[in-house]
Amino acid sequence: MLSAIFEQFVQESPISVMARGLMERVFAPEIMDKLFETHAKVQYQQDLLFSSQVDLMSLVVCGIQKSVHAAYKARAANLIVSSTALYKKLSGVELGVSQALVRQTASQLQLLIQKMAGEQPNPLPGYQHRIVDGTCLGATDHRLDAIRLFAAKALPGKAIVVSDPLSKLVIDIFPCVDAHAQERSLFDDVLLSVKANEVWNGDRNFCTAKFLFRIANQQAFFVVRQHGSLGYQQLSQLKAVGHTDTGNLFEQEIEINYDGNLLKSRRILLKLFKPTRDKEWEIAILTNLPSHDADAAKIAELYRNRWSLETLFQTVTENFHGEIQTLAYPKAALFSFSMALTTYNILATLKAALGSVHGVGKIDASLSDFYLVDEITGTYRGMMIAIPAVHWQAFETFSLEQMVLVLQDLAARVELKCFLKAIRGVKKKREPLIVDSKHRHVSTARLLDTHQNTQNKS
Repeated sequence: MLSAIFEQFVQESPISVMARGLMERVFAPEIMDKLFETHAKVQYQQDLLFSSQVDLMSLVVCGIQKSVHAAYKARAANLIVSSTALYKKLSGVELGVSQALVRQTASQLQLLIQKMAGEQPNPLPGYQHRIVDGTCLGATDHRLDAIRLFAAKALPGKAIVVSDPLSKLVIDIFPCVDAHAQERSLFDDVLLSVKANEVWNGDRNFCTAKFLFRIANQQAFFVVRQHGSLGYQQLSQLKAVGHTDTGNLFEQEIEINYDGNLLKSRRILLKLFKPTRDKEWEIAILTNLPSHDADAAKIAELYRNRWSLETLFQTVTENFHGEIQTLAYPKAALFSFSMALTTYNILATLKAALGSVHGVGKIDASLSDFYLVDEITGTYRGMMIAIPAVHWQAFETFSLEQMVLVLQDLAARVELKCFLKAIRGVKKKREPLIVDSKHRHVSTARLLDTHQNTQNKS
């Protein structure tokens, strides 16, 4: 289905072809410009199209170009605006546009994953799962006059992110330019996206009576860790209901009051065998899921899956450049972060394609995101020189079925052993360092000789 010009790279680096093909499809200029026209309220497109901004930022967040300015120089021949105009445009990207970018691209990729049968097994068949968490963007350089004289770190914003654990995609983002704003100030927007039969999984920050009530009123469900400030009335005593590999389980019925309205809920208490990193011995989880569909052990398992979003944030931070220190304007920083999440979704779709061919569990457990991203960034520039941009446009025209066939054909050619995680051995306890104030440096050769002689004698 791909032309002969792709053959060398299909043989040598099918991963890179998959990634670039998905980027071409998801970031197609017509789609990106239409997205901007639909969701932008103040900004307008003139000499610099939104699709061009997406193209530039995709190079930066993937690590193909080291900075926004480097990406601009790489594309300078195709742009008629100055770098100053580019930065000004980025600083004004509206939050609604950044949100729509994540939502729309995730919707496209989710269809692909479902068509490839690349989703994770559903722990509760019949329910849709959502994991929600907040994150604060890293500090930027003090490049703006307003923050230049302050020694404190300058934070450009924060966001609440929603992921689908079955497709492993980020499906929504709720950005906020005020890094000091309470996450709970964004809850009303998050709750508008709740749909019937969804299970919302969150940490204790999301445990407010309003949040739980609004989810229940939408005929949806929650699995949320109890916050200490949430008041409730006990309807039954705690009773032992079994155990997990991490602790003993107890359950009781409770009632939550919100503005005179009552909501019955189950309270699952996990008494841990070992404390958490915060030195806590108990975890209390609230849920309105019926017990015949999810017993206490299943609820504990679902809550533990919440960490997949924490892992996702770590993957984005370590493998993509979504928090660019030079982008100090909040809207630019949040747009960059949204681009990083979208690029992560492309990686997740690539892994789903591999999973549909080699086994979902095998790919999820053994493949390293670092090595996959390293392969893509290392090959990208040469591949784009060897294969002109016009040939990649074929990916935009493929039907959903054709795209699935192409991805799975490329996935079958991938040599998985090149991308396996490095298995780390058991950490050894370090001996205390020898400090000698009279000798500030040592001879490695002499120490090696001494060590070897000691080993031989023993």
